Amino acid sequence: MRQEWLCKRKTEIQGLCGRIAHRYDLLNRVLSLGRDVSWRRMVSRKVAEEEPRLVLDVCTGTGDLAMVVTSGLVIGSDFCLPMLDRARRKGEGKGLRLPLCAADALHLPYPDACFDAVTVAFGVRNFADLDAGLAEMVRVLRAGGLLVVLEFSRPRGALAPILGWWVRNIPPRVGRMLSGDAEAYSYLPASVQTFPEGREMCERLESAGLVETSAETLTAGVASIYEGRRVSENRALVEEDRR
Repeated sequence: MRQEWLCKRKTEIQGLCGRIAHRYDLLNRVLSLGRDVSWRRMVSRKVAEEEPRLVLDVCTGTGDLAMVVTSGLVIGSDFCLPMLDRARRKGEGKGLRLPLCAADALHLPYPDACFDAVTVAFGVRNFADLDAGLAEMVRVLRAGGLLVVLEFSRPRGALAPILGWWVRNIPPRVGRMLSGDAEAYSYLPASVQTFPEGREMCERLESAGLVETSAETLTAGVASIYEGRRVSENRALVEEDRR
């Protein structure tokens, strides 16, 4: 029964993303109040500090994050073909040849421990199974490798009522006007409300096998950056000895 539910949810999300691929970049700009470009640059800088040779950008969508990560060879993967097509055309328009792969984040077609860093922007909250998706990204990370997750979160502080109203109401209206697909543009903002964030999200990352986890809020909590490292082989041996 659970497997059937996961397949149904995957199909629904896949179809939803396909329908809005041509307006996905605009949706991110509206949801982020135009700040998503600078947020991706922050992720890029964190990855650059690792001096990676091979980077995987999961749920790459139209390739916005993969195209600003300039360290090492970056591969963009996504299970939505219309998104990948947009990413390909966008890359060509910028004179970039971004390697792209059609792949389900819950079943990545890569061997264990092959990437120095894994990134994902605005994708994990759409996983049919969050814990399985996190575990899969950790699986393809080498020992000591870095996972960086950029995701929308619930606004905090004095501006929370205004920002929360914006996230709940403006994207569906913009989506309805531009594409006529109110359902898709309503789902994505609504999914933010039920997604784990802060310490809870860090605990999920730790359960997936990461250490040194952290959560950093951006723009009054509209988004957050989560980081964690796959436990190194030496540390794993020490912990095994302690047990």
